[in-house]
Amino acid sequence: MEGAGSAGRDFAEGCKLQIKTTLGDNIEGLVLTFDKTTNIVVIQEGGSAEGRRNLRFLKTSFVKDVKLIGHVQDALDLKFAEPDIKSLRDREEAAIKQAEAEAERIGVGVTVEAQFIFDALSKTLPCTWDRTTIVVMNDVCVNHPYLPENVIGGASAANERVRKVLEEVRKRLQSRPGSQ
Repeated sequence: MEGAGSAGRDFAEGCKLQIKTTLGDNIEGLVLTFDKTTNIVVIQEGGSAEGRRNLRFLKTSFVKDVKLIGHVQDALDLKFAEPDIKSLRDREEAAIKQAEAEAERIGVGVTVEAQFIFDALSKTLPCTWDRTTIVVMNDVCVNHPYLPENVIGGASAANERVRKVLEEVRKRLQSRPGSQ
């Protein structure tokens, strides 16, 4: 296999190779497959870190030198670890919960300004949507058009806190480019 790169060179599955490319790269890995039509060899580099593999798709016209350093019986012999079904289900469940939580934070039928106000309020106070009303701390409501005088409900201290935060949010909103 030694010598200059040749499009007709066979790269047998299961061969462990050291490859030098015409671009100066040194690649060491296992041949997983070789496509003679496109002259592309797929190399699995190095070992697996946490079950992950680095694959290189290499056009053989870029191969300068090849050295055989070993061979395995079956290059595709289920080297990949069996998936941990419980772990996959846990990850799926966490992703679904996160997506649902993010979806709940998006107001339906509200303006961009209303969503901006909600997002800003929710950075410091727990907020949810009840149709087009922002519910803060499960007790204080901010109704359209989301001005401090539209804050209702809740204990007076909580109500006042929401009003103050809303005033600051409104100031930031007014100072944004294109807000007037």
